[in-house]
Amino acid sequence: MLRGSALRRSLQRQLHHNFHSSTSNSHLVRSLASTTTTSSQNFVRQFSTSTSSSSDSELRKYLGYGALVLFCGAATYYSFPFPENAKHKKAEIFRYAPLPEDLHTVSNWSGTHEVQTRNFHQPENLEQLEKVVKEAHENKNRIRPVGSGLSPNGIGLSRTGMVNLALMDKILEVDQQNKTVKVQAGIRVQQLVDGLKEHGLTLQNIASIREQQIGGIIQVGAHGTGARLPPIDEQVISMKLVTPGKGTIEISKEKDPELFFLARCGLGGLGVVAEVTLQCVERQELVEHTFISTMSEIRKNHKKWLSDNKHVKYLYIPYTDSVVVVRCNPISKWKGPPKFKPKYTNDEAIQHVRDLYMESVKKYRAEEPRVQSSDDGEQEINELSFTELRDKLISLDPLNKNHIIKVNQAEAEFWRKSEGYRVGWSDEILSFDCGGQQWVSETCFPAGTLSKPSMKDLEYIEELKQLIEKEEIPAPAPIEQRWTASSRSIMSPASSSSEEDIFSWVGIIMYLPTSDARQRKNITEEFFHYRHLTCAKLWDNYSAYEHWAKIEVPKNKEELAALQARLRKRFPVDAYNKARRELDPNRIVSNNMLERLFPVSDTI
Repeated sequence: MLRGSALRRSLQRQLHHNFHSSTSNSHLVRSLASTTTTSSQNFVRQFSTSTSSSSDSELRKYLGYGALVLFCGAATYYSFPFPENAKHKKAEIFRYAPLPEDLHTVSNWSGTHEVQTRNFHQPENLEQLEKVVKEAHENKNRIRPVGSGLSPNGIGLSRTGMVNLALMDKILEVDQQNKTVKVQAGIRVQQLVDGLKEHGLTLQNIASIREQQIGGIIQVGAHGTGARLPPIDEQVISMKLVTPGKGTIEISKEKDPELFFLARCGLGGLGVVAEVTLQCVERQELVEHTFISTMSEIRKNHKKWLSDNKHVKYLYIPYTDSVVVVRCNPISKWKGPPKFKPKYTNDEAIQHVRDLYMESVKKYRAEEPRVQSSDDGEQEINELSFTELRDKLISLDPLNKNHIIKVNQAEAEFWRKSEGYRVGWSDEILSFDCGGQQWVSETCFPAGTLSKPSMKDLEYIEELKQLIEKEEIPAPAPIEQRWTASSRSIMSPASSSSEEDIFSWVGIIMYLPTSDARQRKNITEEFFHYRHLTCAKLWDNYSAYEHWAKIEVPKNKEELAALQARLRKRFPVDAYNKARRELDPNRIVSNNMLERLFPVSDTI
C-alpha cells in the first residue's frame, strides 16, 4: 500500500500534467486537450506514466491511469480547441476502434505528428533510466527521448519506442552564491522558475511557452529574445548524459569541451540528457511596453531598439503596415514603474474583433447554414480571449485570403487599442499566448553585430511580406521576429565563434482551428506551399536555417538530398555522426527523422 503522502504525490503528478499518451483496458483514451489560460499563462502538455518494476509503482501507475482518464475526459470536454466550441462548451466526441491494451498513441501538441508504440518508458530516477538505456542497447530496441510533445515537427517521436523523463523533475541543488541550479532534465521550465523564486533566482532567458522539459528545450536549440542574450542552451554549464555506448557521462566546458559543445544542442541523438546544471541570474521585475509601429518607423529605430532593450520582438501583421513592438526592460531603480493610464479597457480593445466575428458568422450562415451552430450567442463570445476569438474567426474560412485580411486588420486594431505597459517578474512577462493548434516554420539567420546590424533582418521581412502579397497567401498574423546573441553550441542554428554576432529568428504560421479532417488537410497543404515559397525565395539568400523543432523532412528523395547537402554547409554533420557512432552505436536514441537528416555512413 502507498502511504498517504506518497499516494497524494502520485495523484498530484498525474493531475498536474496534461498527457498525450494514455491507455485503457478496452479503448484508447486520447487527449490532445490544451488548457486555455490568461496571456501570462500557457499550456500544460506532458505525457502519461508507464510501468515500473516495484509494486508501489504498479499501484501508482493504475491510480495514475484512473486519474488520467478522468482528467483527459474533463479536459477534452471543456478545453479542446475546436472552432465550434467556446471556453466551456461540450466538445465533439470522437469514436476510435479498440486498440491493444499495451499500445500508446503519442502525438505532439498541435496534432500534426502522431505515432503508436508499445514501448513507452518513464523512469523515476537515474538508476531506472540507466537500466532502461542499458537494456535497450543490449536488445537493440529504440527508445527515442521525448519531452513535452511541444515541437511542431514531432522531433521526439518514434513508433519503435520512447523514453520520457516527466517523473524525473526535481531540483537537485541550488548554489545561490554562484547562481547555479542542478536539475533533473524532466523538470518543466515553469516548475523550475517557480522553484527558484525562494532563492531569488531565475533563468536568464526563456522561450514563449513555459511547459517544455529542460532536457528538450536545450536539445533543440530553443531561444528566447534579446540581442544581448544567447539561446537557452548557452545557459547550460554541465550535463549528465546517459549514453547507450559509454554509460553515464558528465561533460562540461572544462571536462571534454568538444563533446560538451556538440551535445548541448544534440537533438537527443547522443544519449538521454538526465541532469543539467544551469547558470541563473537574479530574479527581477520587467516593464513590458507594447505599442503599434510601422515599417518606416521600424527602419528608423531598429538599431537603437535592438541595442537599448534587454528584450525586444516584432509581430508583423500581413496585408497591413502594422507592426506590434514588444519591449521589455528591468524596472528603473530611480523612476520605478511607468505611470500610464490605458485609453481603452480590455473589453473596448477586443470589441472590434467580437463585432467582426458576429458579422462573419451571419455572412457564412447565410451562405452555408451548417457552418456554425445556432447557439453561438453574444454572452459566449464575450467570454473568449482574443486568441480564442481569432481561432474562431479563422476557422470560418481559413484559406480565403480576403477573409484572413479582415481578421488581420481586426488584430491590428486590437493591438492598437491594447497599447500600454505591464509590470511583472521576468518569467511571467516573457511568456506569450501563442494561440491554438498550428503549423509553424521558423528560420534563424545572421544579422550582423549589435554595434553594426546588417539590416538583413528587416530586408528579409520586407521580401517575405511582398512574397505573401504577390502569391496571395492567406497568411494570418503574426509573423514573429526575435533576436538573440550567438551560441557556442555547434549544432545551434545561432552557432558562431564570435560573441559579437547576433541572429534573427523569424516564424511564419498557419492555425489549425478546426477538427474537420478535410479542412486540416487543406490548411496543411497551403502551409507547406507557403513554407516552400519562403524556402525557395529567401533561405539561401539570407543563410537562413530552420529551428530544429520546426524543420520538416521532405518525402521526395531529391528534396531530401538537397536538404542533407544544405545542412552540411552549416553544421558539422560528420563530427555529429561520429559522436553518434561512439555514444550510440545501435542508434537506439535516434528516430526516422534523425536517420534521414543525418544518415550515418559505416566508413565514419
